[in-house]
This record gives sequence, structure tokens and C-alpha cells, in this order.
Amino acid sequence: MKYIIKSCLVVVGLLFVLASCGNSKNLTPAFSKGEGDEEGRNAKQVGNINDGIVKNLTQTLSKEEGDEVTNNEKQKNVNDENAKILSPTLSKEEGDEVTNNEKQKNVNDENAKILSPTLSKEEGDEAEKNAGGLKNIKDENTKNLTPTLSKGEGDEVAKSAERGLKKKILQKKIITGAENYNAYLPLFRDKKIGIVTNQSGIITSQILETIYVQDPRQKTKTKLTEKITSIVDNLISRNINVQKIFAPEHGFRGTADAGEHVVDGKDTKTGLPIISLYGNNKKPKSEQLEGIDIMVFDLQDVGARFYTYISSLHYIMEACAENNIPLIVLDRPNPNGAIVDGPILEKEYISFVGMHPIPLLHGMTIGEYAQMINGEKWLKDGVQCDLKVIPCLNYKREMHYNLPVKPSPNLPNEQAVNLYPSLCLFEGTNVSVGRGTEKQFQIYGSPFLPKSDFSFTPIPNFGAKEPVYKDQTCYGEDLTSIAKVNQLELKWLIKAYNSTSDKSKFFNDFFIKLAGTKKLQQQIENGISEIEIRKYWEKGLKDFKEMRKKYLIY
Repeated sequence: MKYIIKSCLVVVGLLFVLASCGNSKNLTPAFSKGEGDEEGRNAKQVGNINDGIVKNLTQTLSKEEGDEVTNNEKQKNVNDENAKILSPTLSKEEGDEVTNNEKQKNVNDENAKILSPTLSKEEGDEAEKNAGGLKNIKDENTKNLTPTLSKGEGDEVAKSAERGLKKKILQKKIITGAENYNAYLPLFRDKKIGIVTNQSGIITSQILETIYVQDPRQKTKTKLTEKITSIVDNLISRNINVQKIFAPEHGFRGTADAGEHVVDGKDTKTGLPIISLYGNNKKPKSEQLEGIDIMVFDLQDVGARFYTYISSLHYIMEACAENNIPLIVLDRPNPNGAIVDGPILEKEYISFVGMHPIPLLHGMTIGEYAQMINGEKWLKDGVQCDLKVIPCLNYKREMHYNLPVKPSPNLPNEQAVNLYPSLCLFEGTNVSVGRGTEKQFQIYGSPFLPKSDFSFTPIPNFGAKEPVYKDQTCYGEDLTSIAKVNQLELKWLIKAYNSTSDKSKFFNDFFIKLAGTKKLQQQIENGISEIEIRKYWEKGLKDFKEMRKKYLIY
């Protein structure tokens, strides 16, 4: 009887050996190094169990037979345990290779569930429940990302699924009205042209430049470079019959100081006559317009009421209307184009630094502004001129636009252009805005403000032959590194007034012309807060924005 039992146990042991070998064969290629270590730890635990089994079997089995039985019995448990351990940790490669094991199929199903939260609904519908299916999803996402162009805006939009890929917009180059050739060059055929422009009336283009090398073994290289050309030079190169140049404040080449008298003359490069539109001749006389078939206006505005290029525009429009000459305005982006803010000009304070009932920051391009002047009949006796605006392309008002050249001598960079509307109010006080330094309209200060860590001393330079407080130390504030402002800032003006040594000498008569109202000076002198001052502007700004809508192009 003992012999029979012993024989049966041997047979059972052999069967378990065969089963164990089959399972080991299936599992072996699926274990990574880390999983093998895990298996070793599990096997060690199994070994302890085996010791107990062997002990019980010693009465009927030899040591070798007992070990075989316990190994076979426990191998099944190891396999089951390893299947559980492997479920959440299989790599993609292991998932691709394991196909025959039923437990591995469960692992793939589980992995598909884990992945599903990161897929969009469409991707989830298409996803297979194994790693191979993920490749199809990736290919589908590549198709979804194909950019679609917006015809009017030239934006390239990459549409993505919901799994973390973001929309990407590629902005095309902004084309100014002057560069929108097809819209106006045909109109100039066989016509005599007069043009109002200065150094800001430019055309930018890219040319292929050859780079020569000294070493004959190296190939000649080429690169794209940006070329800046005057609108006048460009028109002449196209055989357009330009007759006269009309130059605003600062002159045709933009070298005159603010307010400096600019005399008539001749352009040394082209030989064309230059007629000044500043001083006593802000509006062209009829004899100066004789022989002109079309007048062209191309100046870079910065969006502030007291920037005098829009005042020159008013007088050009008026002269064209009175002499039956069509006017073509080549539009340009307004670098402060999204800002509408400040007090509305009151009619009793109209001057060359403020000619129309608009806020200090109007938020329009110069082409849109020309349409407003015409549409609101602001010209003398309500006349209207024959106006055509050549629009910019690929432009939206909210877009960032950095001017390629200085619009005037004392606006040297983007920071100055942005701060100009806020700091220019200091020109109606005893505070300097940095004329006579290299940081014009980026700093402010005076000898009458408290001593501080920041100071500057104005000296004569380009654009300021006789600067305010020449050779005197001015204390104030450096704004060169502050973030871009998006409103008319009054805080520096109020701070300077409250800090000056003699408040009675702070404002001068020019301040009311710049502000367009007496009210702002009175409010500051009476200690009214900036918040309350802004509330006072609200109705006027609301009415202006409503009127402005009719003339917007962008």
C-alpha cells in the first residue's frame, strides 16, 4: 500500500513538471529585468511554503520527489501572482510581443482602459485595445493637426484633439497700405502725383543677398536681408510721375526738432521740390497744388490726439476738397491701436495739437481716422474730400506692431511709442520727458522733484538742440523696463505733482491744450483720485466708441 501511494505521487509530480515547463516557456520572454527580480522575490516566498510541504511529504516521498511536487504546485501560484504584478507595468514593446497568454490579453485590456482618459472621443472610438492600436491613433492625430488657413487673416490654425495639444497660430507678415501695390499703382498711371510723407513713409522688402567667400573651395552663399526704401524712391523707381513732396513737422527726412520751423527746399536725392506743412503753411495753398492730379498721404501715426500727423491730415483733406483733388491714404498699423482712453477734447481748446472732439488715445489707424474726419464733416464748412484708403493686409487691431523706423526723432523705440501718450502730458508742466538724452519718453524728472537714486542731465542732441533743463540734474523715474501699458497712465503725473517743491509752478498754459480740457488740471490740483478722474471720462468714451464703429476697417 505504501508502495502504491508512493508511485501515484511520483506520477502526479511528473505531470506538474510538464505543466510547469510549459508555463515557464510562456512567461520567460515576457519578463523584463525588473520583473525577473520581482519573480525571484516571489519564488523566495514560495520556497518557504515548499519547506512546509516537503516536511509533510517526508514520510512517503524522497527529498527529490517532494521538491518536485512542491515546485510544481507553487509554480502555478507564482504564475498567477506574476500575472497580477505584470498587469500595470507592461511596456509597449512587451505588450506588442505577448499575444498567446490569456492573462496577457487581460493586461492589454487593462492598459487600454488606463490610456483612454488621454484620448479624445473620436480617438477613443478608433483605438484598439493594444499598443499596436496606438500607432493608428497617432497617425490619425497627425491628420487632425493639418493647418487650415484663414483667408482674411492669414492665420494658420492647428486643430488638435483634447489630449493636451494646443492651437498654434502662425501670423503672416503685415503688409502696409504702401506695400499693397495692386490696390493703388494702377490709379497712378499717366497721373501727376503729390505726396505727403517723411522718413516714416517706407516700404520693406526682402532681397536675396550674395555672400562672397575668399576661399575658392567654398561655395558662394546667399541670404535674405530686409531692405527699407522710401515711398518716394519706390514710386520713382516704378516710373510714377511724382511732382512734389509735402513734408509735415520734423521735415521730409525727419531730422527737425519738435516745433522747429521747417523751410521749403529740394530733396537732394531725387531733386523734387519739398513744401513744408509746418509753421505758417500747415495747409497747402492752391498754387502749391497746381498740376497735381492725385494727392497721396503716407505717414506713420502713433494713436495720440496731440501727435500732429493727424492734424496735417486734416489740412491736406481740406485743401484737396477745396481744389477737387482726390486723396489716397496709404494706411499703416497703429502701434497703440487697441487703446481708447483719456478725456475728450472740448471745442474751445482746439489747436494744432488737438483738432477734433476725440479722446487722447483714439485707437484708430490713420486711414480709419481720415474716414472719420470725412464722415463727421469736421473739415471747414463741412466739405468732404474724394477719399480712398488703401488698407493694410494681414492686420488686426490687437496685433503687436513694432515700428521699423522712428516715426519722429524723439520716439526712438517701441517703449517710447507706448509711453508717449501718457508722458507727453508732462510737456505742459515743469517736468522733462528726457529730451536731450537717449531715453526720450521713457524717463521723466526735473530739478524740482525730490533727490532720488535716478537722475539724468539733458544735453543737446539729435532732435533736441535746446532741451529743457540743459546741463541741469533732473531727478525722477526711469520707465525703460516697465511692462507695456494698455491705457492712459496718470499715476506718474499725479505723483510728480504731489512731490514737486512748488505746486503753483508745476503746470503751464500748454497743459490745457494737450489735455483738451481744463478739467484734468483742476482735478489733479484738487486731489481727485485717478479712479474718480477715469469715471469722469466714461460717458465721453462710450459715445466716441459708438461713433468710431462706423469708420473701422480692421
